[in-house]
Amino acid sequence: MATNADLKPLCKFGEKCYRKNPQHLKQFRHPKRNADEEDIETKPAKRQKKNYDKNSKERKIDDFFGKKTETKTDPTDKDDNTEDIESDGGSPYRSDGGSPYGDDNHGSPSNEEASQSSVCDDDDDEVEMPESPDDVKENIKQKFLFEMPDDFYLFWEFCKNENSKNPTDALKELTGLKLVGPFDILAGKHKGVTKNSKGKKRNYLLHWRYYYDPPEFQTVIAGDSTTQYHMGYFRDDPNELPALVGTNSAKTDCIITVKGDNLFAAVSSFIDDKLKSKDLNSSSKDKLKKLSGKIKDYAQKNNLSLELKSKRIKEREKKVVCKSFHRCGIVVPVDENEVGYREVPETPADLKKMFKKIVDCKSESERDKHFEPLQELITLVQFANDECDYGEGLELGMDLFCYGGEVFHSTVLQLLPLAYMLLNRPEFGKIIEAHLKHRKHTADLSQLS
Repeated sequence: MATNADLKPLCKFGEKCYRKNPQHLKQFRHPKRNADEEDIETKPAKRQKKNYDKNSKERKIDDFFGKKTETKTDPTDKDDNTEDIESDGGSPYRSDGGSPYGDDNHGSPSNEEASQSSVCDDDDDEVEMPESPDDVKENIKQKFLFEMPDDFYLFWEFCKNENSKNPTDALKELTGLKLVGPFDILAGKHKGVTKNSKGKKRNYLLHWRYYYDPPEFQTVIAGDSTTQYHMGYFRDDPNELPALVGTNSAKTDCIITVKGDNLFAAVSSFIDDKLKSKDLNSSSKDKLKKLSGKIKDYAQKNNLSLELKSKRIKEREKKVVCKSFHRCGIVVPVDENEVGYREVPETPADLKKMFKKIVDCKSESERDKHFEPLQELITLVQFANDECDYGEGLELGMDLFCYGGEVFHSTVLQLLPLAYMLLNRPEFGKIIEAHLKHRKHTADLSQLS
């Protein structure tokens, strides 16, 4: 004889359903779920929600996921990249009838010409430039939204000792490395420059921001332009100092390789690797060894670790909730009740297969079909956000960003700014919004030339 539970309709998400809402569990059947999970009248949920202003959060979540609200908006503050998504996993189309995939250019990151087109030349996104206060540290913070750590300024002093006239090129002859990004402010290269090479106002959020640089990553050293090799600071929270220094070759992939917790460790490691090359002549090798010795001595003098996996990095690894496609890891606050993060219910390999099918589509109808599994994951993110597990949206949005392809930009804009807002990291949200409007597969990334 069929039980009442057997007569209930099957939930469309089945065993992958994350919803804990009592009414939902009453109405739908979930295969492979524990029976006591369904019996919501006799047992409370194991996980407890955080106390938060639900009305305030719901209003903001609705803004991102397309629910209608009575909140009045400024018609001049319209974001064409945000689509209307129905909260129950419905149509992935915008309310204006357009596609959720951005414009008609669906090129993958391997197509350089496609990745540099579309919205990059819009005239409506010129930004008001921040002031340039006399305090150089505050100047950098206002322009890049972050504070730089002590080793950043120490490395500048080291380079000034090596080349007082042009510290940004102090390492270039021997290593091919050039100081960029916030170092350009220390060098005064921003003074007198009001427009970039395209005749638009400078946007420091884009200054030396490579294709795969997530908002958490700030490039400070540029290397080989062919591979788009670069070094930068990676931080989990914009209000905290960097957790580590990483490197990436943007022409190759999105992977960020950890190279210590300060610039001296990263550059020292780079030189050590270069010294192993068989192409170096004896004269160049001697000069490199001398430079390496100076860097190590300066670091030790200032009590900076040269370990690639320092104590600070090992401590951070304990807080990482998932690796993400860039492999540097994601850190979000998780409380004693394990509220804060739930994993995306797909393996990294399956996610990449899902994304590839969408990118490789030849028609809109085919793309709509392959977008459905991703839309289900987006719906699960909404449920996770309702229960304060904000890390899932950050993970999915970051994986889409790291996979690359303009076809995903509108979906990334749907996920990441909201995740950063809920995690109280709004500075990262500003960066991702600016980056996706001008995302380029190029090494020509200076806003000052």
